Amino acid sequence: MALRFGLFGRKDGDDGARVALAALKERARIVLCLSDEATVAVNEIVCADPACPGLETVVLIMEPGRRTRALKIAKAAGAVTDDDLHTAAAGARL
Repeated sequence: MALRFGLFGRKDGDDGARVALAALKERARIVLCLSDEATVAVNEIVCADPACPGLETVVLIMEPGRRTRALKIAKAAGAVTDDDLHTAAAGARL
């Protein structure tokens, strides 16, 4: 399975993509009630394997003294809803 990190179908200078990722990062912090010490990273990942959903958003949550948790959502970052974050968090046992 080949994974390629980056923004699928978007140019490196795409401000809209950066805005969507930054907005989701802040929404994840609020929706998941994360502490100020938590670090949140959001990326879109493209999987070239036909069995993959295509474009997937991964929200990494890193907190001191805890294992890093990855929330995987089979949507573009701009399409992720608060309900998607809650569902992914429940599956990751946050």
